[in-house]
Amino acid sequence: MLPVKVAKPNAGAAMSNKDWIKLIGLSLLWGGSFFFVELALRGLPPLSVVWGRVALAAVFLAATLLLTGGAFPKGRVVWLALIGMGFLNNAVPFILFALAQGQISGAMAAILNATTPLFSLALAHLVTVDEKITWAKAVGLALGFTGVVVMMGGMAIVDVWASIACLAAAFSYATAAIFSRRFRALGVAPLTIACGQVTCSTLMLLPVWLWVDRPWAMDMPAAGSVLAVIGLAALSTALAYLIYFRLLASAGAINLSLVTFLIPVSAALLGAVFLGTRLHLQHLAGFALIAAGLAAIDGRLMRLIRRKAR
Repeated sequence: MLPVKVAKPNAGAAMSNKDWIKLIGLSLLWGGSFFFVELALRGLPPLSVVWGRVALAAVFLAATLLLTGGAFPKGRVVWLALIGMGFLNNAVPFILFALAQGQISGAMAAILNATTPLFSLALAHLVTVDEKITWAKAVGLALGFTGVVVMMGGMAIVDVWASIACLAAAFSYATAAIFSRRFRALGVAPLTIACGQVTCSTLMLLPVWLWVDRPWAMDMPAAGSVLAVIGLAALSTALAYLIYFRLLASAGAINLSLVTFLIPVSAALLGAVFLGTRLHLQHLAGFALIAAGLAAIDGRLMRLIRRKAR
């Protein structure tokens, strides 16, 4: 999943009904990634799930580029940048989340994934000149990380390590968000970036997957696990990228950041309906603090309150 980029606060254009439908659909697709991973892990090891996801997504996105007449990546500098994106935005976070979901629920992993914009904000403050932390953003960071502490309170050691893996994955997404800024200067189309990065992650993970999982020695996986990987690649990766970039063009980065609030809700609903999982009170309280922190960073809620008070 692509991270939501940190953007300067502004009012943002109002979204149309079509944009809202796309936004909700995107949240279901990205929330569904945690659901699909949970299903796939019932019959496949984590690396097989991750490699199947990126390999199939690369095929789907390459086919989309061919059908739409899009340009494939060209040039040594572009491919080196895509290797970095494939590592930070796919290989590392996908593996960490798959390993973590062997211990914690997809809904819990999705909530921890919502810390990505918090990490993005902190990193942007340190390494960029145009994305500095304001007082409102500082309050948002404090609320968000307090939410993480609340959620992890009283956890068993194994759950703590799984949660740390999710936070490390969120940090990797945030690093990718900062790293992706270089593509503006390179003039690479967004869909080309998406196809290139999953292709790179497929190639870099292939020898690791063959060495660790030895697929030729594995038992034939259950049909449900295979279908879950296909859904993960086709819906939660390839299709999600297509919707993401269209929504980015029509609604803007600030409006698109609202998806961060919806992904944990989608993941929790899918898990509750189809897997029978549920969140505890401390998880809900932690998510409420994270959501409050994101709202403070976004500034949308305070602007709305000020307009109503006039």
